[in-house]
Amino acid sequence: MVCEGTVTEPTYLKSFKNWCRNPLVAVEIPKQQGAPRTIVDVAKERRAEAAAHAKSEGDDNLSFDEVWCVFDVDEHPSVNDACEMARNNDIHVAVSNPCFELWVILHFRESPGAQDRHTIQKMLRTFIPDYDKHLDFDVLSPNYSTAVTRAARLQQQADDDREPRRNPTTGVHRLTASIARESGTP
Repeated sequence: MVCEGTVTEPTYLKSFKNWCRNPLVAVEIPKQQGAPRTIVDVAKERRAEAAAHAKSEGDDNLSFDEVWCVFDVDEHPSVNDACEMARNNDIHVAVSNPCFELWVILHFRESPGAQDRHTIQKMLRTFIPDYDKHLDFDVLSPNYSTAVTRAARLQQQADDDREPRRNPTTGVHRLTASIARESGTP
């Protein structure tokens, strides 16, 4: 996984992979932060490096089974281009609109409706009063299944309306399902 965010996303995803006991998952925060296209470029590079390493060692297990990019819509103008580039390179995306904190909120409540990222982050503080981008996964894990159901419902409604990445939606539930599936966690 290549994450746009430097704290919230990697903290959650590393904790989630540990919760699922899946040592095969690697989370990277690229040095060159920026737009979603940058995240996809880094993911493409990492996939190519792993494939080259696997080939040089004669061990297909060294290549990646899946590559994911995790980023927010925020005010990024190139989200659609980044998603198309990812799709063209067999890279999965977990896009959150407006931001990753929507996924976290879904652990506590139904969709708050279309909001900007600052409002979502402020709402999150009603559930996690000392929220400062760091998350305690133990607080979230009991409601993980509920968050998946809520995120899937939001995504289905958006897909039905032919607005796949509209506000509010998040694809993090698909990413976490893949991590759990690969670990054997139901």
